[in-house]
Amino acid sequence: MNRLLLSALLLVLPFFANAQRYANKETEKLDYLLYFLNNNYVDTLKTDEIVEEGIRSMLKKLDPHSIYLTKEELKEMDEPLVGNFDGVGIQFNILEDTIVVVNTIVGGPSEKLGILAGDKIVKIENEVVAGIKLKNKDVISRLRGARGTVVKVSIFRRGEKNMIDYSITRDKIPLTSIDATYMLDKETGYIKLSRFSATSSEEFIDGLTKLKEEGMKNLIIDLTGNGGGYLKTATDIVDQVMPENNLITYTKGRTEGSKVPYYTTKEGLFEKGKLVVLIDEGSASASEIVSGAVQDLDRGIIIGRRSFGKGLVQNSFPFPDGSAMRLTTARYYTPSGRCIQKPYENGVDDYYDDLNTRFRHGEFTNRDSIQFADSLKYYTTGKRLVYGGGGIMPDIFIPLDTTENSKYLTDVYRKGLFNKFTLKYVDQHRAEINKNYPDFKTFKANFVVSDAIVEEFVAAGEADEIKRDEEGLKTSGAFIRRQLKALIANQVWGTSEYYQTINDYNPIVKEALNQMKSDNFKKLKLKF
Repeated sequence: MNRLLLSALLLVLPFFANAQRYANKETEKLDYLLYFLNNNYVDTLKTDEIVEEGIRSMLKKLDPHSIYLTKEELKEMDEPLVGNFDGVGIQFNILEDTIVVVNTIVGGPSEKLGILAGDKIVKIENEVVAGIKLKNKDVISRLRGARGTVVKVSIFRRGEKNMIDYSITRDKIPLTSIDATYMLDKETGYIKLSRFSATSSEEFIDGLTKLKEEGMKNLIIDLTGNGGGYLKTATDIVDQVMPENNLITYTKGRTEGSKVPYYTTKEGLFEKGKLVVLIDEGSASASEIVSGAVQDLDRGIIIGRRSFGKGLVQNSFPFPDGSAMRLTTARYYTPSGRCIQKPYENGVDDYYDDLNTRFRHGEFTNRDSIQFADSLKYYTTGKRLVYGGGGIMPDIFIPLDTTENSKYLTDVYRKGLFNKFTLKYVDQHRAEINKNYPDFKTFKANFVVSDAIVEEFVAAGEADEIKRDEEGLKTSGAFIRRQLKALIANQVWGTSEYYQTINDYNPIVKEALNQMKSDNFKKLKLKF
């Protein structure tokens, strides 16, 4: 045996022996419990389910983010962060119990074969899939599969007499994490990042490059609703907007010497220029690393509402059957030393009800309702006062606009009417829209949600048991028209066009543009 290998084994084996002795001591009662259950309980038991539920219960006692995942749950959770999956390359929705292609993914197998938005998938592998009450997960399970395998589909296309049969060879399908990249005005670029996946930093660099070629001098990074993702991706993105050798964040576990700092390492694409980061109560984890670093290092202005408050780091520990445990192993801190993790001593249920509590206390609409203890005071590199413990507080607070809320609008959202109606509307009027508005720019400038379209929308609601409400329509009418136009743009062109339409009315984005034209960057002594 190789001497080096032998030495390594001699070092490692005592570690495993100690771990085994520890495990035997600590799990003795559990072993006895399972033995007694299997041999003495009155009914036959599925002990694997009992074990899984026991693990879930134990982890729930620790913190809100330590969790157990089955093999299937792990795959489902990892997929959006990995950045790709094997499939046919379509975005679909289910309309009136029929699978409708909303869009084909550029470069994917379905686009290459000529499958079009608006096509209805009637059969998959000769099985009729229309009118059988399929759920989204049922469609996904039928269309996804290993790269290189073939799935046969039969499609109904408006204007065609006969069904069209396709044999689609599955391939690697990219999952993008940037929903929109475009110029808000002649100098200001906008990037909407939905999550921090394995491919996000590459997508971000591509977005910056594109915007700089279009004349970008100022940048808005929209992290509203972004629940986080990989820590490394967050540090990579900060690296692009910050000079090198700046502390981005550091993590620290229970043991002495467990502190791990993360610094900017190289020249980024946007180290100079005005920078604004948008956050809200849905911005968490990696979003808070980025916004916390930008704020603490005085690189830009944070606008919106207080972020979620997740400052715990999880590592994955696999089990032999493919399941895994995501265990909290450290906390992360902003450059000033802030830990933005909100309290969780009162249990998981109370922790996740925190946003409802904030709303009830008026935090989303009134900045003065947010109170921080003096013990949570920290200072940025430019000596600006900031606070830790419970999220990132923006430099400029934008209240949640509730003036257009109504019970009617709540019912519309509860029934999912916006998506159902616009999907059907575009399906019926796609040719007309394409003829009258040959490109998105023409659509955005000229398309109007008419009274007739609103009446169609209300009638669709009545068919779905949403009663007509004149007072609600008066209160929420302008909002409904804006949302319908943006969602129609989304159905015809894509997610980026949705944001380009709706952002004209987004108060957080509008304030960000105002700040670009103000002298606040100089007043705050920001590094731009």
